[in-house]
Amino acid sequence: MPLWSRAQQQDFRSRVRGCLLGGAIGDALGAGIEFESLEKIRAVHGPQGVTGYVPAYGRLGAVTDDTQMVLFTLDGLIRAHIRRDTGSWHPPTDLHLAYLRWAATQRDWGPDERRADLGWLGREEWLYAQRAPGQACLSGLSGPDAERLGTLEAPKNPHSKGCGTVMRAAPFGLLTTWDPGLVFQLAVECSVLTHGHPTGYLSAGALAVIVQTAARGGTLEEGVHLALALLSERPAHEETTTALRAALDAVRAGEPSAERVEALGEGWVAEEALAIGVYCALVAHDIRSGLLLAVNHSGDSDSTGAICGNLLGVLHGDTALPPGLVAGLEGRAALLELADDFVLELMHGPELHGPDAAGGAAWAARYPVLG
Repeated sequence: MPLWSRAQQQDFRSRVRGCLLGGAIGDALGAGIEFESLEKIRAVHGPQGVTGYVPAYGRLGAVTDDTQMVLFTLDGLIRAHIRRDTGSWHPPTDLHLAYLRWAATQRDWGPDERRADLGWLGREEWLYAQRAPGQACLSGLSGPDAERLGTLEAPKNPHSKGCGTVMRAAPFGLLTTWDPGLVFQLAVECSVLTHGHPTGYLSAGALAVIVQTAARGGTLEEGVHLALALLSERPAHEETTTALRAALDAVRAGEPSAERVEALGEGWVAEEALAIGVYCALVAHDIRSGLLLAVNHSGDSDSTGAICGNLLGVLHGDTALPPGLVAGLEGRAALLELADDFVLELMHGPELHGPDAAGGAAWAARYPVLG
């Protein structure tokens, strides 16, 4: 691991925080209108559509399964890095275990204190709530086949390309010291844990690479072109490539509008959610306007808002996010705590769990690695 300067550490921390908070804000902005048509959104909320949080799940600023799964993705990545000390290195296994812990939040009333693997995130009671989880995510992580690790050769739900792959993929892009091809591959291998259609898992890989480019200080446009180059090397990339190119074409077509968003699809499937999120991030005059564009359409508003928020957050950092939206966001403390733990692990892992680590017991309790 290269040495990080203080400025690099501060910049990386801000981008990680921004990615998580921005995604959650976009998710929460779309949560209350997820299943509404653009016509109804405008009829209820005015010609501009929603301009801030609207009630969802009994409160303002509520997040959905999108943010829940992003949290568990980051938790799994931290544990995968810790597991390197044991001589066992297979991140998809740790991500599979993390998603199984998420699945428990969708069926249990609260954390089972008898479980030694939960860590601090699995004991967050507010996460034990169903927020319209995707069926492929649920079916891939429950039932008699739940414990089986989906692989590219034998994926779970081989015909599913729902957006449940791409809406949880941004954290893979925060692995900034990895080669982009490896980041793409890891996102793919962790997508087939629940979704096996090539368009689903390739869309996840594409988003991860775009996020990584921004996290390294590049532009979103550079990230999109790198993603297209990596996609071109993969079988069955055509749907994902076409969707990304459509997003770029829409940027050049004129002034941003909800109608241009709707021409890219509704976002229920992975490539459409990716295209909408990327388009809205590329044309955003500022973070708020980009997020509102990403949610005010007929379709999966929370997922497209989350993807756009991931991109704008990692591009600009947490301090650029609209303060009123940050303040009203459900789970903000947990999001920030997990983001900071991820940064600690990537920058100071050996000091936290190496043979001479003073805080090893505390870190092991937060992120237990069993077996």
